[in-house]
Amino acid sequence: MTEFDAMAESAANLLLVDDDEAKRYVMATWLRRAGHTVVEVGTGHEALSNVFAAEMVLLDVNLPDMSGFEVCRLIKANPKTASTPVIQVSATAVEVADRAHGLTQGADAYLTDPSQPEELLATVMAVLRYARARQRAERTAAMLTSLARATLHINAAETFDGLAAAAAAGAARIFSVPAVLILEMPDGQSRRTSGTPGSRETVRRGGPAGLPREIADRVLGPREASMVAAVSREDWLRIVPDSTLRVDVTIGVARTKPGKLPVAIVISSAGVSGEEDLSVLRQLAQSIALGVEALRSSAEEHMVALTLQRSFLPAALPAIPGVMMAVRYLPASDQAEVGGDFYEALPWRGGVLVAIGDVQGHSLRAATVMGELRHALHAFASEGHSPLAITGLMNEVLRRYHPGIIATVCLVLLDSESGELSIVNCGHMPMLVLDGSGAAYVGEGGIMLGLSRHEPHVETAFLPVGGTALLFTDGLVEDRQVLIDDNLEQLRATALQAADADVEAFANHVLTLFGSSEDDVALIALRRVG
Repeated sequence: MTEFDAMAESAANLLLVDDDEAKRYVMATWLRRAGHTVVEVGTGHEALSNVFAAEMVLLDVNLPDMSGFEVCRLIKANPKTASTPVIQVSATAVEVADRAHGLTQGADAYLTDPSQPEELLATVMAVLRYARARQRAERTAAMLTSLARATLHINAAETFDGLAAAAAAGAARIFSVPAVLILEMPDGQSRRTSGTPGSRETVRRGGPAGLPREIADRVLGPREASMVAAVSREDWLRIVPDSTLRVDVTIGVARTKPGKLPVAIVISSAGVSGEEDLSVLRQLAQSIALGVEALRSSAEEHMVALTLQRSFLPAALPAIPGVMMAVRYLPASDQAEVGGDFYEALPWRGGVLVAIGDVQGHSLRAATVMGELRHALHAFASEGHSPLAITGLMNEVLRRYHPGIIATVCLVLLDSESGELSIVNCGHMPMLVLDGSGAAYVGEGGIMLGLSRHEPHVETAFLPVGGTALLFTDGLVEDRQVLIDDNLEQLRATALQAADADVEAFANHVLTLFGSSEDDVALIALRRVG
């Protein structure tokens, strides 16, 4: 691919603001040759009127009616245009102070005239690339948050109609397009439930017997449990001639296992823009299938709930250069319900952000709240919030949507190059750090999430090369017959004994120390390997 081809693929709708017609003509010509669509205006007020349709603004500093700095400030102050990137351009305001002032007013880049076409086009491409990546991240974060909320409503439903309404409305809300859920009722008849964006109302309709299986046969292989597929309008209407969706569609189909009845969630393909969207649709279909199966067989409710809980936890830990990790999760040995222990590990600016937490109680609600908190953590981390800010946002989520529920969480940010540990603890168990010369607990304290006060404990520590940090939930060390301080000391001594083992063996050694527990147990071990 040539450089010009790359520019054409990044083409955008641009707003060019400059009162100098000759300079505007030259710049617009360069931009149009690169494949961009350009709207030209000559004043600040015209810029503010036309900015809503623009993907980027190239803005001259000196305009006849108002300063370009002020125009930029007003664009960034409007929530509808705050994310629109602005490149300021000037032939006169070229001093460092001018450029600094422009950037402080919200500009994403600053060019001085005369500029060469290569510089202008390269700057436009770079700013577009960053803006689009940010928009994708924000969209994915919003979808994950909506997915968590939809999953919560699906699994809180006590009837098939309630579950279907929650799923259809949730899908319409997640993808911002009409959606239809198709499932087989206990009497063998098919049920179609439609949801539309911005509406809580759903519409239920019947369907031919065996419709979910017919759709699954077209999408799923004989041994596959879930899949997504794009289907043209013509093929879709051959399957469901009277469908309310008369457009190209994307279908997510899932069943809990081969032989089980499938469910199908169908959305307009206009709501799908990439692989992340397909993954969300597949996760939603899987959550729906789990909820349906739980309603079908109360005798298997615990297994379905446990599967749901595990599906909220990471399927695998990320590969982080310079860091080795091991994770263990054990449900309570004698509990009939699932708990709210969770863990997470995310790549973070050359290091890793690790979280471990525990939602109060043992129930399906605790598990789904745990899942919502973990998805919220994903969303807020993808937006670039600091660990301290993330705990504050998670506290707001818990208080707003689950009043009366409390949770503990500990976030640890490890810089794999320097070994610095940034710890934010909200009432969780302290972290154990083994540094080669001994082992000590760090980061103890803070107020739990779900309360009106958000006062986490913030601390920094150091993890040398070869050192290990252990985060765990209270189920590892709590025992009604033993003081918790005694068990913490026993854990510290045991961890020291296994300090030289590889990180997987280390985690196994720690977990087997206390045997079966009355509570769920989750732990993550971090080893800095340089």
